[in-house]
Amino acid sequence: MLRRLTDRLRRIYGDEKGAACALRMEVLVGLYTHDEEPQPNMAGWSERDAVLIAYGDHVLSPAEKPLAALDHFLDRHTGDVFTALHILPFFPFSSDDGFSVIDFRAVRADLGDWSDINVIARKHRLMVDLVLNHVSAQSAWFKEFIAGRAPGRDYFLTADPGADLSAVVRPRTHPLLTKFSTRDGGRHVWTTFSADQADLNFQNPDVLFEMLDVLLFYVSNGARIIRFDAVAYLWKEIGTSCIHLPQTHEVVKLIRDLLSIVAPGVILVTETNVPHAENISYFGDGDEAHMVYQFSLPPLLLHALARGTAKYLTRWAHELQPPPVGCSFLNFTSSHDGIGVRPIEGLVPAAERDALLSHVRARGGEVSMKRNADGSESPYELNITWYDAMGGLPGETSELHLARFLCSQAVCFALRGIPSVYFGALIAAPNDRAGVTTSGRARSINRHKWPAGELETALGDAASPASRSLAGIKKLLAARASRPAFHPDAAQEMLQLDDRVFAVRRIAADGRFVLCLHNTAASPVTVRWPGSHGRFRDLLGGRYSAPDIALGPYAVAWIEPAA
Repeated sequence: MLRRLTDRLRRIYGDEKGAACALRMEVLVGLYTHDEEPQPNMAGWSERDAVLIAYGDHVLSPAEKPLAALDHFLDRHTGDVFTALHILPFFPFSSDDGFSVIDFRAVRADLGDWSDINVIARKHRLMVDLVLNHVSAQSAWFKEFIAGRAPGRDYFLTADPGADLSAVVRPRTHPLLTKFSTRDGGRHVWTTFSADQADLNFQNPDVLFEMLDVLLFYVSNGARIIRFDAVAYLWKEIGTSCIHLPQTHEVVKLIRDLLSIVAPGVILVTETNVPHAENISYFGDGDEAHMVYQFSLPPLLLHALARGTAKYLTRWAHELQPPPVGCSFLNFTSSHDGIGVRPIEGLVPAAERDALLSHVRARGGEVSMKRNADGSESPYELNITWYDAMGGLPGETSELHLARFLCSQAVCFALRGIPSVYFGALIAAPNDRAGVTTSGRARSINRHKWPAGELETALGDAASPASRSLAGIKKLLAARASRPAFHPDAAQEMLQLDDRVFAVRRIAADGRFVLCLHNTAASPVTVRWPGSHGRFRDLLGGRYSAPDIALGPYAVAWIEPAA
């Protein structure tokens, strides 16, 4: 394996630098290799697994620090429903709600400390962000860059503002380069995501080894899933698109190889909000990321339920190839970010995409744009809470709104892969328009934080959207956990029964299956059981008469043959 690491380093940095890096890698491996029992690898995932995504301060209590409050909230309300917990960046930061990191090795004092993280890691498979592409302009490294001091003076990527950067793929509309006054005069720093987020220069091997040490520090503190934030932009070469470059893929593969030696149970997840073919390229040949986000799912699912047709969603799922052995999709409907628009490029007609944008705006959401090479702008993501995105259709009632919302979660949970739920969706959060006004950022619409007492009041009311959402999600996940047909690796078969119905058959290794039916329309639908089985049962408790299955508006049925 060390030989393979050496080969990768040579491909990234050339023979001479690569050989020197290989010696450093041997030292790093020696520092972190231990004799403890390894954590389970990907084969340890099962139908019982699900991930909750939360900020460290999603739950605010006057009696305790937020990390402890979050831990106690989960003890009371979710129990073992979620086996993994993704705590969004909990480090000192200067902007972007944590993703402009000042100190990678510290826990924000207002959240708690590493002991709080360790407590959580003993109860859940802990998922931690490694923000590889950039650091805060207020970080110690960047201050060293400004002052011309080592090592930070060589950690950042600069460019001549007169260079031709037109080929660079841009996820934002602000200028790519930001001018800073340094000891050596004005220098233009690469700032892909904001002027406060300075891009690291991975062409300097010192940067790679600094980040590898940070990664292994997280592992030593209980991280068992590492999320590579914005990894697609990691390596830059002027004259190229500066996205998905071969060196970027080699870095991810190198980290996978390193972890297979020092921490073989740790899972790598790449976050690449791009069209599907580009996204799944991070599986490599099964030698790169263990998991990739299913980025096409949220916009396709939103389209299906907003337009009352599963046609495009079904077509995409039918053409979806299984991931390589030992890899999986991370399925989700919403996250701390917006709903990506690029992942549906080529999957729905432009007119349907535009109708989706109009739906989001009508529901109080916003559409964020990106800058194109010709200077024009195009939609990049939809900013809205998932619960509000599920509402606002003609003839709306609270019952229909909730049914549509839970139908969306059921689709996510039924598909091959590992399901995840964002904290805001767990409690049916509405749009936080006040947060947008206060911060000036569209993404704040979906990043509200709640006083613990307010949450307890809402969840104590059995009729509230928060209470019903939590109960519905727990019911769905419990049903999923009860059948091996929902194993992340179990086969899936798409069925075309009616354009309004998203129908997928999940098939366990022993041949047992569950047929999952989801009516995406406001009108009732009747479909016929596809097979010769005379009797069946619904895992969710519904009652149907074979061979015809009548589904009410947005109804869900997960059915299997009865013994």
